[in-house]
Amino acid sequence: MSLPIIHLSGTPHEQGVTHGQLLKDRIAHNVQVYFERFESEAGLSRTEVLTRATTYGEAVASQNADYFAGIQGVAEGSGIDLHQLLALNVRYEILYYQLTANAMRDGCTSFAVLPSASANGHLLMGQNWDWIPQIQGAILHTVEPAGLEAISFTEAGIVGGKIGLNSAGLGLAVNGLHTTDDDWSRLSKPFHVRCYEILRAQDLESAAQVVTGSQRACSTNYLIAQIPDRVADIEAAPDQTRTLGCENGSLVHTNHFLDPDALGVVEPPREGWPSTYHRLDRLRELLEAKHPLGVEDIQHLLRDHQAYPHGVCRHEDPDLPPGERYRTVTSAIMDLDAQELYLSDGPPCQSEYQRVSL
Repeated sequence: MSLPIIHLSGTPHEQGVTHGQLLKDRIAHNVQVYFERFESEAGLSRTEVLTRATTYGEAVASQNADYFAGIQGVAEGSGIDLHQLLALNVRYEILYYQLTANAMRDGCTSFAVLPSASANGHLLMGQNWDWIPQIQGAILHTVEPAGLEAISFTEAGIVGGKIGLNSAGLGLAVNGLHTTDDDWSRLSKPFHVRCYEILRAQDLESAAQVVTGSQRACSTNYLIAQIPDRVADIEAAPDQTRTLGCENGSLVHTNHFLDPDALGVVEPPREGWPSTYHRLDRLRELLEAKHPLGVEDIQHLLRDHQAYPHGVCRHEDPDLPPGERYRTVTSAIMDLDAQELYLSDGPPCQSEYQRVSL
């Protein structure tokens, strides 16, 4: 199987309309999945979710009018209620925060490889994105009015992409983090709006400023890189940030702060949550053991099953309750010099990577 690719151009609203029209069925599916999860895993009624989404939507409209126009366009193109789509686009703040409060976890394993450690001398990066197995994704190719292009993975219905690269040679990968200070009601600029802005940045400084320039509602790790050889991994808690760089030619990050004391944050209890530590150590070991690294080498490493089903290539654990079963929804590798994005539809051990290029 392969992910659908849609091409978006024009104003943000026009891009949203096309997004909604071409991914209508997938969007409706994702909305249904999330509203079921909001209730069953987060304990939030439909009324409460829509109330929070409406409140957050008012903040988004003032924080980034283009992003809000994109949501309105998706609603128009798909025929799905705007408030439901607002809930989808701020689902990180609504659902991820609630899962933190309920001591539930997901995964994601991100990496960057410097040109000095890559086989073709290019800057490489990417991740295994682990989340709800039923979620349906898509690949967006966007052309902004000023000419900047981007290719990215998104959950159908979420505007602008979250994992991808642009024609300025800049790329983005992400990992969820948790602290006891996370709180959706801060109404800070949402995670997906920040991803949208980063993928439309011309340089690494501007992209980093999207993360560090204002406080956040929920914690996230943003791995940002730009050719020829610049990498900034930003651990972002609600009130603090810490930027990390590559060691031994590469960098890996998963779902915990590498030094929470240095950042002055407190993470929720982690009982029964060893996967993030294993994935960090395992991918570091694999990347450092093989230099130089090509794209095919990295594809092989991202299929690693040590500690199955909670390995780098993650699979559903039948011993866990259904709501706590996650898997690798997509595996992404980016060659920022060649402006190529390789994506799997599902765990990479079960799906061939499809190549998309600017």
